[in-house]
Amino acid sequence: MADDKSLLEDILNVRKKRFKDALFDNDGSQISKNNFVSENENENKNKIDMDDKHMDLKNKKTNEINEKVKTNSGKIIKLEKIREQKAKRERLEKGFIQPKESENVNKDNQNTENLKKIEKTQEKTAKLNNQNENVNLRKNSDKSVKTDTKTVNTAQKEKAAKKTDRNSIIKNFFKNRKNKKLSFTPYIRTEVDIRSVMKDVIISLIPAIVAASLVYGAKALLVIVTSIFSAVVTEKLFSIIFLNDKDSAHDLSAVITGILMALTLAPLTSLPVVAFGAGMAIIFGKLMYGGIGKNVLNPAVVGREFMTVFFPAAMSSGTIWFSQEALRLSKINFFVNFQKTPIMSYLDELLLTSSGSLGSYSAFALILGGLYLLLKNRISWHIPVTLFATSFIAAMVLKDGISVSTGGLLLTGIFMATDMPTSPSFAGGKIYYGIMLGVVIALLSVLGVKNETLSYVLLILNPFTRFINKVFRPVVFGYDVKEEVVKQGGKAILLTLGIIVFALIFIGLHKIGAIPYLVYLYILVLTLQLIRSDRNKKFN
Repeated sequence: MADDKSLLEDILNVRKKRFKDALFDNDGSQISKNNFVSENENENKNKIDMDDKHMDLKNKKTNEINEKVKTNSGKIIKLEKIREQKAKRERLEKGFIQPKESENVNKDNQNTENLKKIEKTQEKTAKLNNQNENVNLRKNSDKSVKTDTKTVNTAQKEKAAKKTDRNSIIKNFFKNRKNKKLSFTPYIRTEVDIRSVMKDVIISLIPAIVAASLVYGAKALLVIVTSIFSAVVTEKLFSIIFLNDKDSAHDLSAVITGILMALTLAPLTSLPVVAFGAGMAIIFGKLMYGGIGKNVLNPAVVGREFMTVFFPAAMSSGTIWFSQEALRLSKINFFVNFQKTPIMSYLDELLLTSSGSLGSYSAFALILGGLYLLLKNRISWHIPVTLFATSFIAAMVLKDGISVSTGGLLLTGIFMATDMPTSPSFAGGKIYYGIMLGVVIALLSVLGVKNETLSYVLLILNPFTRFINKVFRPVVFGYDVKEEVVKQGGKAILLTLGIIVFALIFIGLHKIGAIPYLVYLYILVLTLQLIRSDRNKKFN
């Protein structure tokens, strides 16, 4: 309040000074007018000078007054603002609420009341829904007994449909596979068609066929041709009758089956027996599984085992293995001409010999065919090399060696064990597979199995191919390599034990003469599967 009074007093003083100055100016002007006529020019000049000085003083005073007014007006404005702020504070302290804020509060209260009403209605509807569900459950419980039988029937139909899916896929494949890319494993990673692959395999077998014809001439060729003819005709007839496929022999897989089976036989085997074996190789070795790429066992080995089971006398006779009259060429002396040493004579035996099956007469011919397949990338080195290395170690360690010829081992390692559907797909699995082939050969030799060693080896290990692929699958990117290797090592140990146990059981069955019954059981199982598939087709 003291500040306000001082400001008002200053303002009044300024106004009084202005009023006095105004009176003083009026008096001076009147005097100058009355004496203007009587005074001289010099006096007028002096008065003018005095007036100028007076005006300067007057202007200075007015400027000072204006500055004071400005400062005082600013102070007055500040005082008014301070008063307004004090009034607002007093209103807030008293709890005064503006009308707009009160309206917002009323709206919030209304919203809360509406929410409560909505919650109550939702609770009521939920109770009604629960009551309706209970009623529906009671009604459905009466109908559930009737629907159970329907669900069982639908489940059976679904199972039957799943079983027939595989057969329908195979049928469509055989119907429309002309000039198609390979779709089944193990050809899933290549764009080459089946026919070109089979052509390369046939070309690789030509040196072995030539060697057999050099030793036994036309009789060896008759065995091979009979086997091929029977295999092709059987595949044609069986595919037309059961698979509705007229072009099943187009891929040349039956030709290779016939050649390989013939190369495992004696040179003087009865031709009807050969035809029977080739036919059984196609039916029970390949087509019963659904065709090429789906077989579990090597078809050529299956055909040979059918021959030994159903024609044991013809297959075990010593006369079919050697005949001096039919023999055309027993040996070629090539390396001995350079130097007569045991090594050179052994090389001559590898070049050509007259003992063993048709495919084991020339080790050089088999090696030449294997090199061709390697260059064409139809096989890999893993299985043959590991098999030969393991067999060599076994022959060196065992006193009596192994009951397998060099030519037979090469035929098995290069052509039979590398059969794509019945051999592992990955490098690690192939190495393991080759090692286990050598181990089982050594086991069979130790336990006294001689004539059927190579056939039994493949029959023992072929069923384990899928398990080998699972165990030795490459480590996927992102997984810990060490952990995966440890897991694979544990699984590999269990798999090895399983293979050895199965091999011992198989050898035991051979010792007691139960292998024929195993073949009969094999025929029965595959026949029942075929009958079931036919019934499912008719049902659908």
